[in-house]
Amino acid sequence: MEEQPIGREEYIQKVLSAYRQTPGTAGTIRQPDRLLAAQLQARGVPLAAVENALVLAAARRILRAPGAPPLGPLRSLAYFSAIIEEVLELRVSPEYFQHLRHRIQRFTQTGR
Repeated sequence: MEEQPIGREEYIQKVLSAYRQTPGTAGTIRQPDRLLAAQLQARGVPLAAVENALVLAAARRILRAPGAPPLGPLRSLAYFSAIIEEVLELRVSPEYFQHLRHRIQRFTQTGR
């Protein structure tokens, strides 16, 4: 499925909004976060790839072994840079990321 082209500012806002709403993030946006979002847009990184990277990282942090010590909140979009690159290389169906979204949602609602 092709993404519809969006403007630079809309792309940046969507990336920052998705980052802010990702479980495990501090929820604040700083200037370096805006800069990274602009760089991703300039590189032509699909918005879906960024969103999927946020989901993958959140799933890895949330769906850990029971009893594992809690992780502190993420305070920078830069944390996701390597995961964005990983997602760009992955060859998995969009359903995989949808599955992760459901698992995260279920976990954040029930703690399991």
